[in-house]
Amino acid sequence: MVNLGESPVSWLHARGRLTDRQFAAAELLRQDWERAGLSPQVTMRWDPAPIAKGRRAAPRALDASLSQLAARDRVSAAMRAAGPGLSDILWRVACAGEGIAAAEKALAWPSRAGKLVLTLALDRVAEYYCL
Repeated sequence: MVNLGESPVSWLHARGRLTDRQFAAAELLRQDWERAGLSPQVTMRWDPAPIAKGRRAAPRALDASLSQLAARDRVSAAMRAAGPGLSDILWRVACAGEGIAAAEKALAWPSRAGKLVLTLALDRVAEYYCL
């Protein structure tokens, strides 16, 4: 879950750097990202071990639900719609919750380039989501 007060996308939107359409596209992408379960997971599972006939059985592989698979497909399609050069900053800011400055630094981009590229990516994602 994301605290909207701490989200880089909501921060940009609150300061007029993103339009309502771009903000909605970013939020839909983030919701699909969360629903798909693509964020990093802990390495330890705390589920109780299944017991079979008095002994522990090996845990079965969990099947992803249909909604999770559909969300994963929507995230992939949205990233393809954004394009290869734009999806990097889009993922970092909208999905991973990195700030623009941190994303620019990680991508070795000049400062202030990230905001422009992010707005272009969000326009394309908004078209994908039919906003």
